[in-house]
Amino acid sequence: MSRLTDLVRAAKQLDPSLGEDLEAEIRPLQKRLPFGLNFERHAPEAVELAGHKVRKGSKVRVLPPRGSTERGDQRIWRVDAITGDVARVSLLDGSQDDSVIVALEDLILVAEFRDRIYPGLQPDGTVGRGGDKPFHTVINGENFHVLEQLTFTHSGSVDAIYIDPPYNSGARDWKYNNDYVEGDDLYRHSKWLAFMERRLKLTKRLLKPTGSILIVTIDEKEYLRLGLLLEQTFPEAGIQMVSSVIAPGGQPRGNQMSRVEEYIFVVYIGDMKVGQDLRLADADSDGEPKVRKTVSWENLIRRGTSARRQDRENQFYPFFVDPESGRIIDIGEPLLPKSTPRSSVPVPPGQEIVWPIRSDGSEGRWRISSSASRKLLERGFVRTGRLNKSTGQRAMNYVLRSDVARIEAGEIEVAGRAEDGSAILERISAESSVAGTPKTVWNRESHNAGNYGTALVRRMLPGRAFPFPKSLYAVEDVLRLFVKNKPDAVILDFFAGSGTTAHAVMRLNKQDNGRRQCISVTNNEVSAEEQAQLRNQGLRPGDEAWEELGICEYVTKPRLRSAIDGRTPEGEPIKGEYKFADESSMSEGFDENAAFFTLTYESPWRVSTDRAFAAIAPMLWLRAGAVGRRIDSLSTGWDVSDSYGIINDLDQSAQFIAELERSEGVRIAYVVTDDEGRYQQIANEIPHLETVRLYEDYLRNCESVGDY
Repeated sequence: MSRLTDLVRAAKQLDPSLGEDLEAEIRPLQKRLPFGLNFERHAPEAVELAGHKVRKGSKVRVLPPRGSTERGDQRIWRVDAITGDVARVSLLDGSQDDSVIVALEDLILVAEFRDRIYPGLQPDGTVGRGGDKPFHTVINGENFHVLEQLTFTHSGSVDAIYIDPPYNSGARDWKYNNDYVEGDDLYRHSKWLAFMERRLKLTKRLLKPTGSILIVTIDEKEYLRLGLLLEQTFPEAGIQMVSSVIAPGGQPRGNQMSRVEEYIFVVYIGDMKVGQDLRLADADSDGEPKVRKTVSWENLIRRGTSARRQDRENQFYPFFVDPESGRIIDIGEPLLPKSTPRSSVPVPPGQEIVWPIRSDGSEGRWRISSSASRKLLERGFVRTGRLNKSTGQRAMNYVLRSDVARIEAGEIEVAGRAEDGSAILERISAESSVAGTPKTVWNRESHNAGNYGTALVRRMLPGRAFPFPKSLYAVEDVLRLFVKNKPDAVILDFFAGSGTTAHAVMRLNKQDNGRRQCISVTNNEVSAEEQAQLRNQGLRPGDEAWEELGICEYVTKPRLRSAIDGRTPEGEPIKGEYKFADESSMSEGFDENAAFFTLTYESPWRVSTDRAFAAIAPMLWLRAGAVGRRIDSLSTGWDVSDSYGIINDLDQSAQFIAELERSEGVRIAYVVTDDEGRYQQIANEIPHLETVRLYEDYLRNCESVGDY
């Protein structure tokens, strides 16, 4: 019936009176629905792919003339031939008599969701301060197709999925088949359900079946239908709904009551259980927790502004460490004057020296003086952190002064000593473990979306607007419930928006030195208002000036770069402090890595003949954990990186296997061959590694994703 709605709309344009009569007759039929969740599934989505190359055989739409604000021709054409800068196209379901000649620049590639795709990734840069930690990744692309791509790289390996899908408000907040779904669309809810179901079915292939979590936020307009859809899609799972106050001041709803909350559906897969969090279990009347957070150890090196050696010379001093146990043996005096080289300080035999060296290799400074560090060391409140293998630099951690005060006040207990002599700290709580189980109504000041979503994004990206970002701390809190005890968790957000989920994962890593990684998926859509302005200027999708204002390029990527660097896109230190679970200056940034990609659409012939390696290479790196160096070419026939190896010259298999045996941390070996026998021979010689045959396994996966 959604097709019937389109025909009624067309009839209204030709004869408004006839269209209204038809609509009046159809409306009663719309209400005659059998019991349960019923919606149209027969109309697949289609997406326009600006910037992608148009080839012979491609499906395309014809763009409206430059400067036009009209909707344009929504019919789908097929490219029959290309000559120079023009193409001959014919209607997809028509005859050759329907063919016309169109300028190539007036065509835009279209992918229908019933089409089989062969995805690749185009690298768009990186930002790194995290040493050997895994990379967070941001993928710019249609999320349905990215989910299909992730079934090759992350099938059954995702620990948590957090999504904030369109709320279907009727306020031009999402598109279906290149049209904004308006509030008066009779099939608005049906289109939304079809849109969501296709994506939720793919998430089932990504989540760990033994234990994982799906978290979906929604408001009152679709929560009833979403609940039924989740039960229908995940019949074996446990499902709960949380009410979370995000706008204490209320959001107007016309002549109805103002809304203050939204809803969070939690879908428990396998043996996943909720964690303990006293802050979400009980709260005082002001929404603050009765029992504070667990103790976190902070990085001792200064980040952000005034972090250089010359900015505070008396805070540049060495630690002497036993490399075997990690125990701090001694703390040296400040190295003065600032021109004195580090090499002038002797290192006792059997010890290593640790200086405050920043991620770029320059000399930094510690956050406290040497005398203050010695006092903390005496009490076990300073310790060594993880060794960064890529830089050879060891982190130093300490207990914040505020937590030292809580130890003295009896709120924190020194429960013992670790092997390195540092204190084992535990919060004192009279609450039982049951009291730490979160309740299903959350009312916390930190979850205020205005203060800690909108205002926070404006601070990081001055002058750049994003509608209704989530509170950073609200996302952080709900993720903590399920990945706190999973320091290597993989988290996916395929409605990434401004990038709040990845930002929250970085916060969680900072609090416990975790190595969690987030995959963020978003398109580069330009808002409806901006589209009209840009079209008036003669711009169209695919133009550089258009694409640079898209959400991925203008908000998501800059936000995550700023979060890591501690600086705005203009290079200024971010003003303000992080709050709640831990407190630090936003200008300090995070010791994290991030890589950015754009989804591409490859030819299966080019893939099978090893002509699309550059597009497939990032996917191989992602499947191997997105850690360390990425292998982008195979000029010598094989290569081995931090976590994987690839070979396409099997005559060199002996050298390849020998290097795999020597390399620690390698998880996967990719073998490029059409010869099943030779592939099995190599796989049998490295039984301790996962082996993948290229491009057979990749092509088979693309062909098995199915029609959603």
